[in-house]
Amino acid sequence: MTYDLKITGGTIVDGSGKPGFTGDVGVKDGKVVALGKAEGPGTTTIDAKGKVVSPGFVDVHTHYDAQILWDRMLSISPWHGVTTTVIGNCGFGVAPTKAIHRKLIMQTLEKVEGMSLEALEAGLGMSWPFETFPQYLDALEKRGSAINVAALFGHTPLRLYIMGEESTERAATADEIGAMKKLVREAMDAGAIGFGTSVSVSHNGYAGKPVPSRQATVEEMDALVSVMGELKRGLMQITIGRDFSTRHMAEVSRKYNVPVTWTALLSYLYGPGGHRKQLDLAAEQRKAGALVIPQVSCRPLNFEFTFAEPFIFDVMKFMNELAVEDAKSPGTRRRAYADPAWREKLRSEVTPLFRNWWDRVIIAWAPSARELEEQPLADAARKLGKDPVDLALELALANDLQARFRMAVMNFDEKEVAELITDPNTIIALSDAGAHASQLCDACYSTYLLGHWVREKKTFTVEQAVHNLTQRPAEMFGITDRGLLAEGRPADVVVFDPKTVGPGPLKRVYDLPAGADRLVSEASGIDAVIVNGKLIRRDGKDAVAANDRLPGRLLRHGRAA
Repeated sequence: MTYDLKITGGTIVDGSGKPGFTGDVGVKDGKVVALGKAEGPGTTTIDAKGKVVSPGFVDVHTHYDAQILWDRMLSISPWHGVTTTVIGNCGFGVAPTKAIHRKLIMQTLEKVEGMSLEALEAGLGMSWPFETFPQYLDALEKRGSAINVAALFGHTPLRLYIMGEESTERAATADEIGAMKKLVREAMDAGAIGFGTSVSVSHNGYAGKPVPSRQATVEEMDALVSVMGELKRGLMQITIGRDFSTRHMAEVSRKYNVPVTWTALLSYLYGPGGHRKQLDLAAEQRKAGALVIPQVSCRPLNFEFTFAEPFIFDVMKFMNELAVEDAKSPGTRRRAYADPAWREKLRSEVTPLFRNWWDRVIIAWAPSARELEEQPLADAARKLGKDPVDLALELALANDLQARFRMAVMNFDEKEVAELITDPNTIIALSDAGAHASQLCDACYSTYLLGHWVREKKTFTVEQAVHNLTQRPAEMFGITDRGLLAEGRPADVVVFDPKTVGPGPLKRVYDLPAGADRLVSEASGIDAVIVNGKLIRRDGKDAVAANDRLPGRLLRHGRAA
């Protein structure tokens, strides 16, 4: 046989967690047809001696729902070996959306997912090629993409579609819940792999209003999950909050035999050591017959923010109230930031998570004081004889609220992070790729896991890490034809150098529509990325163009048609 692609002499780590072995991979017509021994030539041959050959990585927590409509390459995920991505997380998305609500959906994505409104308006326009969720999937399939895409059905656009703007203000009636159930079934029939929602107190949309899903009652959540129980497939993904706790998750999981995965269990989310109670609870729930799996992150949760839109602080009531007032009366923020009494709130009225927050802040960008950039805020304040909160707000005001600050919000205690990512009842996820683009870049989590937690810390073997990046998330999300290298399976493959793999430093680029900015990280040690048998990345560069016929597939019901 002559293979379309042959990878020779690498250490094959198949995604199952089993020990790697040296051998070849033969690819023909988009599938793996030889594994271990591949006799015969290849039209294209990759020498993988000294490298690891693994399945493509499966990133189950992204927000590419809008970006995919202007960026078929889904950058930057493939740079870091991701060949399959799940969109629709946290209940956010762009379908179903009536024409009259398009602006509101974009404003919601701007506020809650840190997306540039100008980029959304330029990238999506106001004439969308879909209204319903099935039409959205059809549009994605027609456009094509560099990597595979599976989609969750989002609660926020669903509620807005059925209830209009009242969806941000009240519970749904029985008739409205019935109408929503019909659309959940329609979405699942069209190919959704599950249902995404959020009850997080930090998730506020346009004009500072709660996102629609936050107004859902437990009864509404139960009714919508029941559709997946009736269909006997699908999962629930939820961003946690008080109104739908892990107890409620366990109840619907057992009742409908539906997996529930929640975002996110992070170090210091519940204070020092507080994560252990949640890990114990997840284990207890599993023993009791409920599959409730916390999503965890292998990276410190670093956010870049401005005081024009300080998303990370909006979880605090006085900051959210300020956002609402500023939306009604522009200039309110500036007046508050200049007020010594209000500044004292930011020092002393913060939640435990933000106690002494200034000690974890770096001044990232401040044109009025370039000499302070990349310095710790506390150090700069000490040198200048200022209070750090005063200095931060003075820099914000001096730079039209556009000065940038970077803060490790959570997950900065590596001992605790190691406990989270190695627990058998968690799943490593939370890249948030496509969201908060100007504030963070965790789309590089896969190469960080391989570089930091495998090579440097030796917390995982390479086989364990690859399993956590491939088969485990695929199986959890019902993606049945990805995550494993095996004969007859689609040829999604990554070739990487275990001695050099890792993410590069963050850099700011201005390549989004309307020239909007984002943070990106180049990958090192990723030699080749192959999707459905087609080489899309080679030695850190794209091997296909955005206007090519791209190999990614829409994974309806978790698999390619």
